[in-house]
Amino acid sequence: MAVRSEFGQALAADVLVLDGGLSNQLAAAGEDLADGALWSARLLADAPEALVAAHRAYYAAGAEVVITASYQASFEGFARRGIGPDAARRLLASSVTLARAAADGVGAEDAAAGGRRRWVAASVGPYGAVLADGSEYRGRYGLSVAELERFHRRRIEALVAAEPDVLALETVPDVVEARALVRAVRGLGVPAWLSYTVADGRTRAGQPLAEAFAVALDAPEVVAVGVNCCAPQEVGPAVRIAARVTGKPVVAYPNSGERWDPATRCWLGAATGPADFATGWVADGARLVGGCCRVGPAGIAELRERLGGWRAGGRGRRR
Repeated sequence: MAVRSEFGQALAADVLVLDGGLSNQLAAAGEDLADGALWSARLLADAPEALVAAHRAYYAAGAEVVITASYQASFEGFARRGIGPDAARRLLASSVTLARAAADGVGAEDAAAGGRRRWVAASVGPYGAVLADGSEYRGRYGLSVAELERFHRRRIEALVAAEPDVLALETVPDVVEARALVRAVRGLGVPAWLSYTVADGRTRAGQPLAEAFAVALDAPEVVAVGVNCCAPQEVGPAVRIAARVTGKPVVAYPNSGERWDPATRCWLGAATGPADFATGWVADGARLVGGCCRVGPAGIAELRERLGGWRAGGRGRRR
């Protein structure tokens, strides 16, 4: 099956702005995200309208791509809440339709200004996120590539049935899991991006980034590679390595730059955010740029403004 090419063509034509942290906006709206097993995916069953509102806030702030609430969603996680496989499949698919509803809701507001395409990226979080034990930031689960592929393929197929524009294989801590994810998207006809979480210039599992990005070299389904859920200062070197190793567009959506202190249970340090660095990333090959944890709609609006001169449809032509 051929991979649908519209999203890849859009990356070749322009820089696209991603959304920020979904949980950030949900928490700001007063939603309880204490469910460790499902996190924001709980709202797929309990408060879908809250997800539409959160997605719409990011579209309204200038994001062209929003990422669905399926990051921590899985058949196993839903089963622990007494939700059977058929209902779980529908909930996974609903993450895409809810984001699409948000896009439709802001479409009329854009019409007077000529409009612009709104894209929906179906989030496929790492196996460790489903475990909800912090292993998403360590990797090395002790599972084989084949075992991880079987786990991911089932949930990916449920998402693909709802026809997202692209799959976001995101916050991947480990080359082993990346290989499984690349295998899991084969033959589905939907493009994907592959994004690692990194620290100290390596994957969270400690592998060199050149090795990590090379996983996508022979995968036509993977239209972009990069990093997310990391410190903004980690992004620049990773972007340059990703572009050099793969020759593909690069995706970059880091956290705010603050640090969570488990002892005091609060965020410490100054927020720098993606807007302060984004033009340098774009100069080095980034074509999908946004934010992750602690980056809200205001941060995305600032990012879009900073990138205006780089965008074909912005305040000026890409320099």
